[in-house]
Amino acid sequence: MVRIILAIVIIVLSGYSLITQTFKLMPYYIFFLGAFILVTGFVELQKDRKGFWGYMNIVISIFILLVYFL
Repeated sequence: MVRIILAIVIIVLSGYSLITQTFKLMPYYIFFLGAFILVTGFVELQKDRKGFWGYMNIVISIFILLVYFL
């Protein structure tokens, strides 16, 4: 459910930015994208598929959120 809400927010923000050609909302887009990837990584780890992509999603999201907050 959280993934669906985050995906909708990301699509709306990116669509708005593309249509209006304003990029004032880009920091919010990056934040929600990092949160979406983090949630996706946790879902992958909970599915008992403790493979490469679950950990990789978490590492990528931590990097995105670190760049966002710095």
